[in-house]
Amino acid sequence: MISDIIINKPEPFLPEQPLPQFNRSININRTIKGLEAGKPVMITEFYSNGLDLLKALHRHLKNKFPNDTFKEQREYRLAYKELSKLIYIEIVDHKLIVKKAPSIGWLAKLYPENDSFLLPFTKVQGLNSAWQWHQNGITLPVLRNKIHPYYGVYFPTRFDHLILFDNWLKRYSGPKKSAIDVGIGSGVLAFQMVKHGFQKVFGTDTNPNAIVGLTESMGDTKMSRKIELDFASLFGKWDKQTELIVFNPPWLPASHDLDKNDEAIYYNENLFSEFFTDAKKRLLPEGKLVIIFSNMAQITEATEVHPIEKELAEGGRFKLENCLKKPVKAASDKTKRDPNWRATEEVELWELVHA
Repeated sequence: MISDIIINKPEPFLPEQPLPQFNRSININRTIKGLEAGKPVMITEFYSNGLDLLKALHRHLKNKFPNDTFKEQREYRLAYKELSKLIYIEIVDHKLIVKKAPSIGWLAKLYPENDSFLLPFTKVQGLNSAWQWHQNGITLPVLRNKIHPYYGVYFPTRFDHLILFDNWLKRYSGPKKSAIDVGIGSGVLAFQMVKHGFQKVFGTDTNPNAIVGLTESMGDTKMSRKIELDFASLFGKWDKQTELIVFNPPWLPASHDLDKNDEAIYYNENLFSEFFTDAKKRLLPEGKLVIIFSNMAQITEATEVHPIEKELAEGGRFKLENCLKKPVKAASDKTKRDPNWRATEEVELWELVHA
């Protein structure tokens, strides 16, 4: 039952003692020293005070950490994440009580039983952005309708891999009775398959928000009869064989224990071997296995091992039918990540069949 699924959401905080306040009259450097000593603070008066404190924290950490390589950027982001989560803001009656604050519908939707509490300021920023995306929707070049992603669900902000998959679907001439989308996320690949004539798509995800969000957004539409969901890892309850299995896994290996929000970005060391073992059982004899991937891990030197090449060399389960590659569009001038490696980034579509 969908109503039994517990949604991932920021944990409400109810301090035993009032927290020290931060506003424009308080010394910002002293506040940052307090954060480094593990002392939380609460933003008061204006929403922009929180933005100012985060800006100052960024400046402070940039002086402290070199930020040249991909690895150093990751360390800098981890330090920022740890300190910024000690900065809180108060919610009363599902509203932020500081002046000039945004109105965020998720506060009432995700916390119906709890109307007054504190949340980390960065989590509130995330809730605000997610509410705008959800309300306004996102236009994708491969779909007719906008998608309206639910809070805490990864959605594509770059489209090269979706265009690659769409072009592959245009040329696909096999049967279109059913397909399985492993890790359905915001549903884009499943929507593409339905658009190209697949009668039924079975989707799984370990993120409860993906399942709840898609169920809600599809409602009683025709799409809800074409796409069936299961809150589970890998293939979940779908044990029948199918013509097409599609998998858009995370593109980077994990270097630390994953929390739920990281699972869309980083893969653990067992993911691919478990996936290929199960995919072998679920794919019809003439079926196709399509994996959408990238060379990001290799060009950022996160690992030398390409998990799909490794499977083809050692697994004995599948053989390569085709591999399509597409250079990624240049990073925008606004990006904070190192654009040097982006110049050589390619998205990949691996089409495998039974060995």
